[in-house]
Amino acid sequence: MRFAISTLGLPGASLSEAVDLALRHGVGGLELRLHEDMPLDADPRAAGLEVVSLCGYVRIAESGPDEPVIAALREQLVLADRFGALGVRVFPGGTDVEAALRRLEAVAGETRARVLVETHDHLATGAAVGALLDRFGRHEAAGAIWDILHPWRNGEEPAATFAALAPHLAYVQVKDAVGTTPRPMGLGEVPLDVVGGLLRGYPGWFSLEWEKAWHPEVEDLDEVIPGAREWVRSVVRSG
Repeated sequence: MRFAISTLGLPGASLSEAVDLALRHGVGGLELRLHEDMPLDADPRAAGLEVVSLCGYVRIAESGPDEPVIAALREQLVLADRFGALGVRVFPGGTDVEAALRRLEAVAGETRARVLVETHDHLATGAAVGALLDRFGRHEAAGAIWDILHPWRNGEEPAATFAALAPHLAYVQVKDAVGTTPRPMGLGEVPLDVVGGLLRGYPGWFSLEWEKAWHPEVEDLDEVIPGAREWVRSVVRSG
C-alpha cells in the first residue's frame, strides 16, 4: 500500500517531526510542501520514507511573462530530483492554456522529475487538466494529481474525472470535507465509495492532504491518519 501524508497538515512542524509522525503511523511517503515554515533540512529517505512530490505554488496557466514561471519550475524540478520525488506539484492559477503549454515545453526533459498539475482553482476538473496534458502529450515530462475534492465540488462526476486523468495520473490526493472544511474520511460529503470503486487496485500513491494550515480549527493530523490509512487499505485490498 502506497500511502503518504502531506506536510500541509503540520503547520509549524519541522521536517524531522513530520518524518517521526509518518513512521509512528506506518506511512510510507511524504508530500513536502515548499514553504518557509518547513525548511527541507533533512532527507526523509534516510528514515525509509519516499518523497512523493514537492508541493510548490507555481501557477502554470497564469497570464503574464513566462520567464519567472519557467525559472521557478526549473529550480523546483532540480530540488525534486535531489529528493527522488515523482515531481513538482503546480497549480493552474489561471486559464491561459497556451502559456501553460509553453512553460511545460521549456522545462520538458531537463530532469527526471515531472511537472504535476493538480485539479485545482481555475482548472479544477479532470476534463480541464486532462485536456491540457493531452495537448502537451509528453507523459515523461508532466502528469496529473487528482485532488478528489475539487473536481467533484465543481460538478464533475468522479467517473468522468478518472477517465480524463487516467492516462496522466501521477498520484491521488485523498480527503473528505463539508464544503471546503476538512473532515475525517467518511464524515464529509465527498462520495468516497464511488471514488474508491474507481481506484480499486490502483497501484500508485494515495496521499492524505489534511489542510490544517488553512483550517487551524480542525483535528490534528495525528488523529485523522488512521482513518485515511484504513480507507486506502480497503481500496487497495479490494482490487
